[in-house]
Amino acid sequence: MLASVFNKSRPINYVIIGVALVLFYFLYLFKENFWTESILSIFQGIGLLLLLIGSLFLTNFVTHKNRLNKDNTYAMFLFLVFLILFPTIMVNTNIIISNFFLLLALRRLISLQSLITPKEKIFDASFWIFAAAIFHFWSIIYIVLVFISIIFHVSRDYRNWIIPFIAFFAVAVLYFMAAFIIDEGFFSHVMGEISISLDFTYFENVYQNIAIAFFASVTVLFLFPYLASISSKPINLQVSHKKVLFSFLIGVGIYVLSDFKNNSFLAFTFAPLAIMGANYLENQKNYWVKETVLAVIVVIAIILFIMQL
Repeated sequence: MLASVFNKSRPINYVIIGVALVLFYFLYLFKENFWTESILSIFQGIGLLLLLIGSLFLTNFVTHKNRLNKDNTYAMFLFLVFLILFPTIMVNTNIIISNFFLLLALRRLISLQSLITPKEKIFDASFWIFAAAIFHFWSIIYIVLVFISIIFHVSRDYRNWIIPFIAFFAVAVLYFMAAFIIDEGFFSHVMGEISISLDFTYFENVYQNIAIAFFASVTVLFLFPYLASISSKPINLQVSHKKVLFSFLIGVGIYVLSDFKNNSFLAFTFAPLAIMGANYLENQKNYWVKETVLAVIVVIAIILFIMQL
């Protein structure tokens, strides 16, 4: 049922996914009463919802524009399911903003495949990555993907290797201006995140523990078939799929390195894992296996969401 609904890119699919996101978002927000404390909090809540919707559509845009999946909405739907599985993301302002910026960067890096205006794309991607690091410092390691992309496509022009440093300088200037003019406390907040923690005993309840264990199982299910399938992809798409893989590994690295851990930090893996999952589902020949896998993931995600309310 679910697999057959989302196996095509129909307008109704976008409506279903959008309505579902709004529903689950406000269900979780009613648990967190702080958002109704002032007009500013209400606007902040609406802004975060718009960024989450934007993240869903960016994931969908990247997959379709770069032909990473067939004409379906599996990736977009799986991104939504991962959000439901880890609802603490929905109220984590810094992670939502940082992840949105990294999706903008990923969009530019994958489109580098066309070799049209490569310097502009390298600058844009680097700029968004350094901007993301302002909101969550360890997002900065995503810059590795920029240099990987340069190696894949435009390594012979030495100027391309300099562009990320120019983007860093541009973001640094804008950041220090904002930090000193608007709020010096924001500078202290970012500096306080420059620390590493390998402590994974942060769970507030048993359901968060179950959620991450289930997410790890889904990752194994999607990751290994994806690894095996890259070499069978069309030659002109193999590099793009390798970037998705590297993006996922870097997302895991951000989660592992981050201090003050919580499940929200897994958001950086959602888009690439959703793309992997979409590949798994569309390559699954057995209809009932496809339906069962998607139904189980959705049902367990919803149950764990309810338990975390």
